[in-house]
Amino acid sequence: MIKFLNDGIAKKYKGKTCVLRVDLNVDPKSDEGMFRLRSVLPTIKLLRKNKVRVVLVSHKGRPALTNKKQPITESKKREEQKILSLKPFTKILENEIGEQVSFLPVLDFQKANDALESAKQNIFLLENIRFCVGEEKNDEKLAKHIAELGDIYVNDAFAVSHRAHASVSAITKFLPHFGGLQLEKEINNLKGVMAKSESPFLIILGGAKTSDKLPLIERFWKKADMFLVAGGPGNTMLAAQGIPMGDSIYDPKLVMEVKKYAFKPNVFTQSDAIGAGTKILDIGPETAEEYSELIRSSKTIIWNGPVGLFEKKQYSNGTKAIWSAVLENKKATIIVGGGETIASAKLVSNFKAKLSKRKNIFLSTGGGAMLEYLSGKKLPGMDALNA
Repeated sequence: MIKFLNDGIAKKYKGKTCVLRVDLNVDPKSDEGMFRLRSVLPTIKLLRKNKVRVVLVSHKGRPALTNKKQPITESKKREEQKILSLKPFTKILENEIGEQVSFLPVLDFQKANDALESAKQNIFLLENIRFCVGEEKNDEKLAKHIAELGDIYVNDAFAVSHRAHASVSAITKFLPHFGGLQLEKEINNLKGVMAKSESPFLIILGGAKTSDKLPLIERFWKKADMFLVAGGPGNTMLAAQGIPMGDSIYDPKLVMEVKKYAFKPNVFTQSDAIGAGTKILDIGPETAEEYSELIRSSKTIIWNGPVGLFEKKQYSNGTKAIWSAVLENKKATIIVGGGETIASAKLVSNFKAKLSKRKNIFLSTGGGAMLEYLSGKKLPGMDALNA
């Protein structure tokens, strides 16, 4: 059973240092980036309230410089290090926390330890941990080096907890470990909808990939009442129905597999669409209205993936309509996840103010992690905390 951080636990580590795994794999200037960053502030503030020093550990991107299969020149290496550096988050964190944040620019752990010992600051941000070759290999040697930076370990990075990486999984072998406050919220909300869902139970699946959405259909096939599909999953369903997809995004390898669902009356695909040439880029107005009516009348809703190319205004109306319907439903238990889905909330004017009045809506910081958890798969980061 996972032990989650609380005031009592934090008090026991007064004067000690916590290695806190967070997820800053986002654009710091984006709405999604600020949402992800602010989700871990309660955990940081709880630790600091109890005089616990904090070393923030995160990754960003998939650096080619740590992939031996992809040779990289020195100039390209320097360019990549600059682009994927976590340094830009330092000032943002300072503004949000109200306390100085010291950046540890090198992944030489002896130097990092020396810096920690001599520094007067209490919050530190370590450079992109994926600049270390062993991170994605769940290397125990690297995990031990990271662990030597602190006295306890807290995982508050749900979005990366489906990865068996050194700073997520192996590190728990070397330090007392706990789940963070945001991680606890994620688990409680997702467990809640899995254990008890009121009918009509509706699942909305969009985005580009079909492969990561299919397990959710399989998992909830007998439990959910309706599935609204669009984007890549919707196009794959249409292809299974024999409709030519042209240049639209879909997964031809999964057409036969989704065929068993494509003709079911509780699986809704777009009846009209908006696109360019032979490419579907958004659901049409009739589909948007049909989906919206079903959303407004549902009692349990899970949504992952925008229903169109919302980044371009002409293909954003479908996703905007889904958001409007979700916000209008005041009675349903609603869980929304996925980086692009959260990012698409900017389509709604005064979104934050409207969301604050909807206590029935939970925004998950996880995309793939949320889908895997709901699909019943084991998450290495969760298993590690149980150990």
